[in-house]
Amino acid sequence: MSLALLDCPTGLAGNMLLAALLDLGLPIAAIEEPLARLGLEGRYRLEIEERRSGGLRGLHLAVQSLESEPAHRPWGALRGQFVAVGWPEALRQRVLAVFNLLAEAEAAVHGQEPEQVHFHEVGALDALVDIVGVCAGLLHFGVEHLVCGVPPAGHGSVATAHGRLPLPAPAVLEIARRRGLPLASSEGFAAGELTTPTGLALMACWAERFGAAPAAVPLQVGTGLGSRRLDRPNLLRLTLARPLEASLAAPGEQFETVLEQQAQIDDATAEDLAFLAEALRQAGAYEVFSQPIAMKKGRQGTLVTALLPPELGPQLRQVWWRQGTTLGVRERLQGRWVLARQTLQITTPLGPVRLKRATLPEGGWRAKPEHDDLAELARRHNLSVAVVRRLVEQAMEEQS
Repeated sequence: MSLALLDCPTGLAGNMLLAALLDLGLPIAAIEEPLARLGLEGRYRLEIEERRSGGLRGLHLAVQSLESEPAHRPWGALRGQFVAVGWPEALRQRVLAVFNLLAEAEAAVHGQEPEQVHFHEVGALDALVDIVGVCAGLLHFGVEHLVCGVPPAGHGSVATAHGRLPLPAPAVLEIARRRGLPLASSEGFAAGELTTPTGLALMACWAERFGAAPAAVPLQVGTGLGSRRLDRPNLLRLTLARPLEASLAAPGEQFETVLEQQAQIDDATAEDLAFLAEALRQAGAYEVFSQPIAMKKGRQGTLVTALLPPELGPQLRQVWWRQGTTLGVRERLQGRWVLARQTLQITTPLGPVRLKRATLPEGGWRAKPEHDDLAELARRHNLSVAVVRRLVEQAMEEQS
């Protein structure tokens, strides 16, 4: 598992995130190549400089536009470019997610449809470089899990293409509202912008959660510096780390982080609950299970629990709202140990059968046939599932 921890005591900005990735050793080519495919080669220059802020070193990045007439890029045109460009699909989906969130936030605060949004600050060349570069950089380092600190947003006002706007920037507040993200107090900071819409949108789309970092073993640290002079180091630190649990793994064991979603339901039929559970599984949940509970006023209810990959949290919440009757879903991250496993297919006299095979710590293995395959063979050959299982287990022993 590739884990990244982001410490952002003075806020979030796209150029600071990209500078931290460069400080980690991200090759310039990893940024320039996808931008060239987007047709931006020769339209910008990266100004990278090692500086000090509050006595601490780091990299500072500025994107110098070489366009004679910078464009105001509409979201519809940008999205079409992202869809058509020859990028790896993982990069395309990440960049689309960030810009889509920005478009929705800008549309909400300006009273427009997302398609009508003309990006100014966030759609300018420097933001394109920041967003594409950060997404490409995190993918380059194989980041699978990211935990972000709670950033301060700033206070006062800032000059924009729409005139002077209050801080936190309206789009920052809208992104935080839409995603339920925390913002730290800006008390003690001089008036000014600390977190930009671009910076928060990037972390909203990449971070599993905002809060204190988990126990982990630091492997590499990259420091990105901001441009403003503060009464403290103006920086963020991106740490590539190994989860502490991974250091304790026995041979064949793997540690995973899963998201638990849970709701108490007392106004749905058994059929409705079964449909909800299957919809959650179809949407990507590892498992869904339920148990009877006694609720307030003696009402009998059902506790429904889903375990899922953390990145599917927003997607599965929509399933709860659409297919369930609950008005609230609790979430928490959990760790679990699993045995290394693989899915195999063996040939049996009755037909092919898929197996889940796990490697045991002492070097042996344990396998289990997929019940759906057993049931299908039982129906096809007019046999009981028990007979089919015995024949399959015999084939497993012969082929082991």
